[in-house]
Amino acid sequence: MALVTMVTMLALLEFLYFGMKVGAARGKYDVKAPATAGNEHFERAYRIHYNTLEQLVIFLPSLWAFAFYVNDLAAAGLGVVFLVGRMIYSIAYTKDPASRGLGMALSFIPSLIMLLGSFFGAGWQYFF
Repeated sequence: MALVTMVTMLALLEFLYFGMKVGAARGKYDVKAPATAGNEHFERAYRIHYNTLEQLVIFLPSLWAFAFYVNDLAAAGLGVVFLVGRMIYSIAYTKDPASRGLGMALSFIPSLIMLLGSFFGAGWQYFF
């Protein structure tokens, strides 16, 4: 479970990094708090951070449940794919929001696999 813990901490560090980019963009493009709109480049940084938060709500519980009910090494591997996907999403979305598809897929698909896998893994353990 150490690898799953490390992936979890990396996901949180990545989220913090995206948050710092929002703060930097707020200063660079002079978007005063609490505004969340006003400059396209700031809005991209904000959406990357917020979308990552939305994804973490699914990713983190699924990661840990999958590690517990299915396989911790597979969970860690899928978690790394998620992390890479989030970084690709961030780079692509910053350049052109329409190009975010690969990064989104690489972060959504591992979460879906772990969500469904842990659901069936827990059900299998409970019923059989």
